[in-house]
Amino acid sequence: MFYILTTRFEEWLDSVGLYRVVQVFTQLEFRALAAAIVAFLFVVLLGPKTIEWLRRTKVGDNPEFYNSELNALNQGKKDTPTMGGVLMCAAILVALFFFADVTSRYSQLAVVVLVLLACVGGFDDWLKLTAARRESGTREGLFAWEKLLFQLGIGAIAAVFLYQAADGTQNPAAVSLNLPFQRTYLPAPLASVTPVELNANVIVLGGLFYVLIGTLLIAGTSNAVNISDGMDGLATGTMVISVLVLTVLCFVAGRQDLAQHLLVPHVPGGRELTVVCGAMVGSCLGFLWFNCNPARVFMGDTGSLALGGLLAFIAVAIRQEVLLFLIAGIFYLELGSTAAQVLYFKATKGKRIFRCAPIHHHFHLGGWSEGQVVVRFWIITAILGAIALVSIKLR
Repeated sequence: MFYILTTRFEEWLDSVGLYRVVQVFTQLEFRALAAAIVAFLFVVLLGPKTIEWLRRTKVGDNPEFYNSELNALNQGKKDTPTMGGVLMCAAILVALFFFADVTSRYSQLAVVVLVLLACVGGFDDWLKLTAARRESGTREGLFAWEKLLFQLGIGAIAAVFLYQAADGTQNPAAVSLNLPFQRTYLPAPLASVTPVELNANVIVLGGLFYVLIGTLLIAGTSNAVNISDGMDGLATGTMVISVLVLTVLCFVAGRQDLAQHLLVPHVPGGRELTVVCGAMVGSCLGFLWFNCNPARVFMGDTGSLALGGLLAFIAVAIRQEVLLFLIAGIFYLELGSTAAQVLYFKATKGKRIFRCAPIHHHFHLGGWSEGQVVVRFWIITAILGAIALVSIKLR
């Protein structure tokens, strides 16, 4: 809102001497930081009342891990309020309303992905958490195939419109497949602001492959974050670090001079996703205030599905989906460990690779405290993020 008002009334504001005061609302860096601060304060200030309301509504979690030792270790988490993701998503929306360019197709699609996946997660949470109050025999949550179908559908919708927004006919780099260490452009000086030639080896994706990649990544990452949300602060803190890395990449992708100098795809609309990243970071940091051990609230599917899908959406938009596997490596490790455990269990008729899946429970049962697991996974994510950023320069 502030961005639109400032740009629309620029001449009038300048005529009355106010433009130099409010021009910061047109600056990307300021808007991203302001979005982070507003989202953080929104969660921190409204968190206590929201948690109390969830407690009164009896929207509490009673985790069942189908492992007696793990159930005993997590006995203290019983009846902890969940669905805190509602607060996180609301904070992001409020921050974007004030500081994002709401006319940008990229901002609009980010909001659509966030809201739709939050609705799917919220409905799933509500079915699970209110099952005891409803008549016996009613379902406890969405079936796995139903949830996946919604995620794939939302991912496909987002990818289709994202492909159209990228306008590959005018800017083929915005729909290219950005492979590790591959130069998107021929080398150019940092000061260059004119388009440079695309590297002949770059693969420019057609609509079908672009949408297929986007759909699978959005749905898969949404599930990966959901599976990772099993310890106090694990998914939230890992998300903060991952999004901080993506913030840098969005800033680079949105500036033609930087993108061409670092030889990564220039996506003009990607600059607005820097503000989206800022709002995500602020929201997650605010939530971590209450979600750190011992957690006063869990994000539930409402937050994990939405944040995971939005993380992947941003990576697809700025053509860094391959690098996302490194940046969000912990999330994919959690997803992969669960899939491997299930497949191996079925193939061997009862044998297991891990003590319990996802893998954070394997380490917990192996003697690591919950705090150790969480902080060490944060450290690994920070190292992976640093490697991802360094790899951008190694082209």
